[in-house]
Amino acid sequence: MNPFKGYVALTFEFHKEGRRWVGVCQELGTSTYSRSLPEVEKQLSQAVCLHLNTLEDVGERERFFKEHNIKLYAVKPRNETITLPLVERANFYIRPHLQKLPTPSLC
Repeated sequence: MNPFKGYVALTFEFHKEGRRWVGVCQELGTSTYSRSLPEVEKQLSQAVCLHLNTLEDVGERERFFKEHNIKLYAVKPRNETITLPLVERANFYIRPHLQKLPTPSLC
């Protein structure tokens, strides 16, 4: 079976809890924390990569994406064409994250 090749657009949400930044991928539920925003962003990207690889490895990516309404793009979309369900909340930083599929084997 050949894995899907393309892109997926995800929503990354960041907020501060005390002295730590917390990052969450809204669609996957993947999360992490760190002392700085750049570091938590990097860690969240790595965690999402590992999550997507695991879904692919166990053959659950298609079902999971369908259940969570995660849209696949055959070609890399331009930023202005990506629409994500954004819920604005005070003290939260939200940004889109574009992930290439299949993900690199070493995240």
